[in-house]
Amino acid sequence: MTSAELEAARSGDEEAFASLVAPFRRELHLHCYRITGSVDDADDVLQEVLLAAWKGLPGFAGRSSLRTWLYRIATTRSLNALREQSRRPRSAPVPPFEPPTPNDRFDQPHLQPYPDVLVDELDPAVQAVARESVELAFVVALQRMPPRQAAVLILCDVLDFTVAEAAEMLAVGPTAAKGLLQRARSARHSPRSIASGARHHDLARKFADAFSRDDVDSVLELLTDQCWLAMPPASELYVGRQAVGNFLRASAAGRPGGNYALVAVTAGGRPAFVCYLQGRARGLLVIEPTQTGDKIASIMRFLDDGLHRHFGMPDFLD
Repeated sequence: MTSAELEAARSGDEEAFASLVAPFRRELHLHCYRITGSVDDADDVLQEVLLAAWKGLPGFAGRSSLRTWLYRIATTRSLNALREQSRRPRSAPVPPFEPPTPNDRFDQPHLQPYPDVLVDELDPAVQAVARESVELAFVVALQRMPPRQAAVLILCDVLDFTVAEAAEMLAVGPTAAKGLLQRARSARHSPRSIASGARHHDLARKFADAFSRDDVDSVLELLTDQCWLAMPPASELYVGRQAVGNFLRASAAGRPGGNYALVAVTAGGRPAFVCYLQGRARGLLVIEPTQTGDKIASIMRFLDDGLHRHFGMPDFLD
């Protein structure tokens, strides 16, 4: 950023403003996602952030860096979006079959996985941290925290802002911010690495092959005893191999339109598949391998027929 570019943007030069914020767009989008847990919401919030920055730039005094100023706006707008989420609950599609009774509940109807193709657009120096911080289990843990606790944890432990900087972004005192951070750290889920390479890919291949053939027995052989299946925005949660198997069998028997075709992508550093039914995109599957990579610890089936577009996949397959 040059002073001339900043002054031009302050004077209403849209090209200068676009150049000014371009280096931060992708990381701001990722920040909005971590707080909201939704790629769709992150898209919307980022547009609000850029509009607010455009309108507020004449008042930017330069007491902090432009990046810090933008993160303050993004944090505020993301927290506002979380409050909006609670006022507009997201409904789940009605299944075309009678599902078995779930044995637990999943409480994150707005959750969506973050596409690795978007992380690839970040500066290589920050990609490793970014990949860890979009791991689904970590994002779920953030969503279950009080929003300001999650925000201060992200700002300090993921983005390396100081407690004082985080306090200013959240419009709280440093002591309050420190307390929020301590409580968030005590509840945090640390991102974990999983096995990669041949074993990782072999597990994903076996799962995709069995799932696309509705070979439930072969799918179950790949699961741990305590594997669970969640289907945001639905609240049903099936825990344990038997419960997961009961749901998969009911789905295979009652689903109109034949079998799914799965197209491999990657979401939050995990094997994922866009699901196509009769050639039309019908949501996304993400599997969580165990630490060793030889079993599956969880399956998340996202019932959002527009989610594939974030991964650059077509609406229809030939």
